[in-house]
Amino acid sequence: MATNGNSDLKRSQVIVLSLCKHFSLDPEAFSSEVPENDITTLYSNILKSSGKESPKDDDGLMHWIAFSENFPKDPKTCYAALNELNTDLASKSVLLGNGFTLSAADFIVFSVIHRSVIGLSNSEKEKLPHVMRWMDYIQNREDLGALFEKILLEKPDFEPQRAKAAAKPEVESNAKKTVQNTKIAEKPEAELNANKSDSAKKAKGDKEAVKEKKAPETEATDKDKELSVSLLNIRVGLIGKAWKHPSADSLLVEEIDVGEAKLRQVVSGLAKYCSPEELTNRRVVLITNVKPGKLRDVMSEGLVLCASNEDHTIVEPLLPPEGAKPGECVSFLGIDGKPEDVLNPKKKQLEKITPHLFTDEKGVATFKGIPFMTSAGPCTSSIPKASIK
Repeated sequence: MATNGNSDLKRSQVIVLSLCKHFSLDPEAFSSEVPENDITTLYSNILKSSGKESPKDDDGLMHWIAFSENFPKDPKTCYAALNELNTDLASKSVLLGNGFTLSAADFIVFSVIHRSVIGLSNSEKEKLPHVMRWMDYIQNREDLGALFEKILLEKPDFEPQRAKAAAKPEVESNAKKTVQNTKIAEKPEAELNANKSDSAKKAKGDKEAVKEKKAPETEATDKDKELSVSLLNIRVGLIGKAWKHPSADSLLVEEIDVGEAKLRQVVSGLAKYCSPEELTNRRVVLITNVKPGKLRDVMSEGLVLCASNEDHTIVEPLLPPEGAKPGECVSFLGIDGKPEDVLNPKKKQLEKITPHLFTDEKGVATFKGIPFMTSAGPCTSSIPKASIK
């Protein structure tokens, strides 16, 4: 019993530290309350001290507090509970709400399961992809390094498939030519002369056929060029400031550093999914060569690329890796080409390319399966198998 008591005390202590970090409070103020109170009471006292309002989904929060209180203390017997959490996270980015805003529930559950997850083998972690994606999002989003050891994840090696050029069977071709020349030499001269006329006619017909074929091939090449992601000037950006659009509730306005002398102003339809505070100082990926224009009377000079689940209930900007610098170009292995100075809206280039932008099962942003790469690694999202626009 004493062991369980010490375990409960340590669990409560780490939850208090985590919640105080979330609400920007001094944990020392609650140290005397830890031994006497359960998680629900500790959370209520911390929330009251923070001056924040109770979450709208209070029942959902209570569910995750109960999950935390009942989570097995022995790491060897916790896998079933982790599997339950993995199933729940399969359709969302965070525990509460439809966006990617972290709540107290995320911090409480993260604090409780961290010790068990960090002890899992790589093969066991691979069976919990949604839990691992969620924990990786939290530890990269919040500065919890002083409280928790960072969970290291094996990142996938990116080896996009390339079309192999067919080797020309020169030996076989030469052999065929030799046989054909021998047969021609054996034919009577009269027959050869008679065939000359037919060959000339056939050659003329073949030339005309080649001319006819060239047009569709040229069309196909132009079509492929139009669909190439190389037409887009995709760069890493850092949002310095964000605010609500003055006349549109669904829009936010951001000032973004893309490595130029002047900050770019961009209007995005993200108001439903995140607050201006959440976007401030956040790295993003944006297309910088869209034609500038006003959205509800506010100038926009770019397009922030966002990942979205199938029914568009979860939307979040793509996240460049830590270490990627503002203004850095995003590249795609094996795809070269100069981006357009400004995309032509009449050609609908963007509309033809975006259907091929998506995240893979691990949340890596790709074009036709080829990752969005920076000098620090691939751009990602917490939403796997998402469309990108």
